[in-house]
Amino acid sequence: MDKEEEFLGVIKLVSGEEILAKICPCEEEDKTILILDSPVTFETIEIRHMGGMGAVRVNPWLEMSQNSPLVINMEKVITVSEIHDEQVIKIYERYLKDKDKDNNQSSTNKDMGFLSSISDARIFLEKLYKSS
Repeated sequence: MDKEEEFLGVIKLVSGEEILAKICPCEEEDKTILILDSPVTFETIEIRHMGGMGAVRVNPWLEMSQNSPLVINMEKVITVSEIHDEQVIKIYERYLKDKDKDNNQSSTNKDMGFLSSISDARIFLEKLYKSS
């Protein structure tokens, strides 16, 4: 599965549901399946105290599952379309960022994580222990 094939898109299922997710199509035993990462649904809501102004609520597609990625067989799909709308992309990325905060997760980069080798850390801690 190439990461280059992954894209942000919307899927319309035969059930009528529309799902927004990072999608990676994959061939599996002469069938195409879709691997979905962080699938969500959008719900339009009306904010009454703001004069009936509309807003969008983002909900996880499967409320009870924290598992990702998920697999969908193409037999359950009517259509798939890549998303290019910057506003939709920003809303989705903000949802993912907020979700990570709720799960106490943070995004990592190449400068994070490695503090020292085990032997260097052991030497440092031994010196610290002996000096106290």
